Amino acid sequence: MNHSVLMGRLVREPEVRYSQGEQSTAIARYTLAIDRPKTRNNQNPGADFIPCVAFGRSGEFAEKYFHQGMRVLVSGRIQTGSYVNKDGQ
Repeated sequence: MNHSVLMGRLVREPEVRYSQGEQSTAIARYTLAIDRPKTRNNQNPGADFIPCVAFGRSGEFAEKYFHQGMRVLVSGRIQTGSYVNKDGQ
């Protein structure tokens, strides 16, 4: 089961585009800064930056209501990918 719940702050305003075609779909891209838990030895552990993509109505919601610095909770799935160019790199 691939289900994740993330809570963090928006690094910047979401970038929203609309797909072309008969039924255009909103595609919102944003990055969440998620604080790492504090430990006894490390009082300032930093943050992880997670790129997120929302499609359709979720993308429209992000465009309308998400703003830089806002704390949000998102639910979805994690998908990783890789790219190999024609030179094999």
